[in-house]
Amino acid sequence: MGLARGLTLALSVMFTMSCSAPEPPPPPKKTVFDPLLQTEQRARDVQKTVDQNADSTRKAVDTQERGDTTP
Repeated sequence: MGLARGLTLALSVMFTMSCSAPEPPPPPKKTVFDPLLQTEQRARDVQKTVDQNADSTRKAVDTQERGDTTP
């Protein structure tokens, strides 16, 4: 009977301790990789702009080669 009482007490204490554990802190807002990631994103944006300009130039050249008068 003493063992059951001790086991019940121990389990209730462990349950209470596990429920009252503090939440982990949120991740930091800024990391050491942020400048690199921002630079990479800017490079992607620039590449998109360059690709769009290249496509529009290619289309204009193709149109002129065919002799189309409508842009």
